Amino acid sequence: MPVGPAPDPINRAGAERLNVFALGMFNHRIRRILALAGYQIALGLPPKATGLIGVWGRTRPSERGRWVAARQGCQLLTVEDSFLRSVQTGRSGEAPLGLVIDRKGVYFDCNQPSDLEDILNAADLSDPGLLARARAGIERVQSAHLSKYNAFDPDLVPDDNGYILVIDQTRNDASIRLGGADATTFNAMLAAAKAENPGKTILIKTHPEVTSGHRQGHFGTTDQNANTRLFSAAASPWQMLANAEKVYAVTSLMGFEAILAGHRPHLFGKPFYGGWGLSEDRQTHLRRDRALSVTALFSGAMLRYPIWYDPYRDRLCDFEDVADTLQAQARAWREDHLGYDAFGMRLWKRGHLKRFFGGNVRFATAADFKTPKALVWAAHETPALINAAQSAGVSLSRLEDGFLRSKGLGAELVPPLSLVADDLGIYYDPNRPSRLEAMVNASGVLSANALKRAENLRQRLIAGQISKYNIGTKSVDWPTGKTRILVPGQVEDDASIRFGAGDVRRNIDLLKRTRQANPDAFIIYKPHPDVEAGLRPGMIENALEHADAIAQNMDAIAAIENSDEVWTMTSLLGFEALLRGKSITCLGRPFYAGWGLTNDLG
Repeated sequence: MPVGPAPDPINRAGAERLNVFALGMFNHRIRRILALAGYQIALGLPPKATGLIGVWGRTRPSERGRWVAARQGCQLLTVEDSFLRSVQTGRSGEAPLGLVIDRKGVYFDCNQPSDLEDILNAADLSDPGLLARARAGIERVQSAHLSKYNAFDPDLVPDDNGYILVIDQTRNDASIRLGGADATTFNAMLAAAKAENPGKTILIKTHPEVTSGHRQGHFGTTDQNANTRLFSAAASPWQMLANAEKVYAVTSLMGFEAILAGHRPHLFGKPFYGGWGLSEDRQTHLRRDRALSVTALFSGAMLRYPIWYDPYRDRLCDFEDVADTLQAQARAWREDHLGYDAFGMRLWKRGHLKRFFGGNVRFATAADFKTPKALVWAAHETPALINAAQSAGVSLSRLEDGFLRSKGLGAELVPPLSLVADDLGIYYDPNRPSRLEAMVNASGVLSANALKRAENLRQRLIAGQISKYNIGTKSVDWPTGKTRILVPGQVEDDASIRFGAGDVRRNIDLLKRTRQANPDAFIIYKPHPDVEAGLRPGMIENALEHADAIAQNMDAIAAIENSDEVWTMTSLLGFEALLRGKSITCLGRPFYAGWGLTNDLG
């Protein structure tokens, strides 16, 4: 079970009955979000005048519900996908991470008011806390390359710079028909882009569903010429907007993103983000008489209007939680969707490795590459495999268990809950660069949001008393009055000792060195759990000749919390103690040493 609050309960007695006339509204995720928002879906006619009828957008299946609402005199509630939806499109079967639930209209219908338009027209969007969240949110969606759909490569950039970006949409989309536009509007938009920017490169961004063959767009190869070309690659909208000189749109959500990216898009339809003084509008918005800042627009459209959902804790949540979820899901897809060749993987690990990397993993024994990426268990990496990968142009990453591993030991074949994948080296080898080292070196440019997330995680680890293995007794009975020094034993043939230890490479020598430097301290020796279980070498028979107590079968966090200092070679326990504010002395070169946070003697 995830660490965090329990799923939101549903108050069925207080839920508002929502009559629907399309089976799509019974989709499990949609029904669940509506239930958490206080709506109980039902079939059949509602009571006249007092009933509530739910429809999905302005699609053809919604027509019956709208007709019944008008006939019965009932209120209509319109449901649609939120502006950050998922990695893949809904047509692929991926469930949404949020909905918009509108009692007045729907955001893309300019012919009548909507809840979003009312928020943007009249709500107080000047609260400093709300605006601070909006500024952080705008930075977040751009830096993490988050959009409505996210199955694209953030590093893919058009060859041109300073182009005029013209955004196509799918034919017969409701946002066009109800946004004051039609197919001829797209022709007028392209003509205007050419006339107003003579000699400039015109880049027409094709809609992803057109590229995938699911829908038709408004532009094709006949619209291309020397200065005009189609761009159908699955690229980040934020990369495209960053390199564009001007943006032309009808009602595409990418026009909203253009405003967030600092553009004043030329709008030929009447989308929800037009008419607020942030765009060049070719049509008049009669109901919109308020000038908004970019942060106020984001506040209304992303923080106030949608209903966001956390699928892992099964509860409603805020924008920041959804951004966390979508960023993680998008990163996993972007890294893993091309698949991997995997080497040096023991049979018992293969099932959970497939689950970690999306199932598209091919296990091989020889250096035979079928994909542009490969994985190797770090301890089984060989110079021959490195050379073969380099010759084939394959990116090779080394795998190891993550720092929050499991409740139980890997040596007992308990599968891990986290892994590290390093394309430069591996964290326990200080003799070459690692991706972790590069990340720490670059941490000076972390955003305030990233630093806040890191601190929140640290506090949750402390509060939850979470360690790598999470086993052992928590009972501690050590005397006070002396400095208590915890000495964690290690598996003596472990790779972190072989690569990262200094002159002190055995547990007994670590104990002796600690006692020599601290003759009056109360020293506690904690054997490694794998050694205690008899599964790995490193047992000390005469530990009490140099230590005052042995933390036998003791929980690592209980031992840390009841100690003042830790002396270690390269143990991860030193990092866990560092997170909890303890003084750490390192006789080796673990990944957490050398940053000014530890006393380094190695």
